[in-house]
Amino acid sequence: MSEKFEALKDRTMKSVMNTYGRYPLALDRGKACTLFDLDGREYLDLLAGIAVANLGHSHPEVTAAIAKQAGELVHVSNLFFQEPQVDLAEALLATWPQADGQSGRTGRVFFCNSGAEANEAAIKLARRYMHVVRGEERHEVITLTNSFHGRTLATLTATGQDKVKEGFHPLPEGFVTVPSGDLEALKAAMTGKTAAVLLEIIQGEGGVKPFPEEYLKGVQALCREQGVLFMVDEIQTGLCRTGKWWAHQHYGLTPDVVSVAKALANGLPMGAIMATEAVSAGFQPGSHATTFGGGPVVAAAATKTLEIMTRDRLAERAARMGDFAMALFEDLAAAMPGKIAQVRGLGLMIGVELGQDVSGKEQKVWEELIRLGFILNLTQGNVLRLLPPLVIEQKDLERFARALGDVLGNV
Repeated sequence: MSEKFEALKDRTMKSVMNTYGRYPLALDRGKACTLFDLDGREYLDLLAGIAVANLGHSHPEVTAAIAKQAGELVHVSNLFFQEPQVDLAEALLATWPQADGQSGRTGRVFFCNSGAEANEAAIKLARRYMHVVRGEERHEVITLTNSFHGRTLATLTATGQDKVKEGFHPLPEGFVTVPSGDLEALKAAMTGKTAAVLLEIIQGEGGVKPFPEEYLKGVQALCREQGVLFMVDEIQTGLCRTGKWWAHQHYGLTPDVVSVAKALANGLPMGAIMATEAVSAGFQPGSHATTFGGGPVVAAAATKTLEIMTRDRLAERAARMGDFAMALFEDLAAAMPGKIAQVRGLGLMIGVELGQDVSGKEQKVWEELIRLGFILNLTQGNVLRLLPPLVIEQKDLERFARALGDVLGNV
């Protein structure tokens, strides 16, 4: 490691709370799909800040939109009407043609600052809708094992992974976790207290695990049958990542609430929920709020981000590039069956599960790939998670596949 890196690491460890297992890198700047460390060394970004920089780094049009808005109005709070916020709400709802069948309107948006806040808002909306609009004492939210929904007390309770809950008890009541993929278990867990089911179409932190179409449709059908809200966490899968605007659109699903964040403002902190017109009535003035949600600068950045995604057809590009990448990794898996157990995903959300021949050496594989200039994530201990910017080129994916083959060949 260079002196610059060691100096920054030392300063960080002395001044910042030790809550992150940081990578052995200090990044200084980025352009498109390339990141540079403090010493100017280049890295191919296959993580995009965990599915955030979908347009790549330092996109000039987004940068210009941020600068322009920052010179006009940065913050006034949500006590006032703001055109940038409404522009964004209309653009976001245009990606989600989800009429509720009554008013014929698409729905409404609540803006916040992160994915955890978006899921927190979804949970609060589900409970308040049941109590205030429907007059029913329903408050429980059912989630799935292996899921991930955030780090606030409510959302980590909703998360189906015990490791994130350690040391934070007592946890809030009103959450039930059932085995992923088991419709009978889900049905058995539904009672007169159930307000909503919250799930991911693909469990990202859980190891890039997509659910089968029949299961997802079965969950929605159960929700409709039992009068329970069907809520989808699209924080990682949304905004063109999987080859459509939203992953649930691959299967013709019609959720009542969708949570959004990560790529929404291409790097600025922003989250949101979209809900049908009927369910949105659960929130009224004073029932939920945030000081910074949907502020002018982040709204301008997000509106420009959606404009570029639409203009450049990034959903279609993600589908095309995802198919290309999956074929590369599947060919590699066929050639190295003991080294790669499975390749799974959708669009440019891909998990390469390392096989038995690499058992105990997964961390070394990941570290060697970083040393070679490739930034990606190792999740669940043995899954290489790829979430590259949607503007990545075929030649870059080919370069990574060759490097991965070389590294696995030497394990």
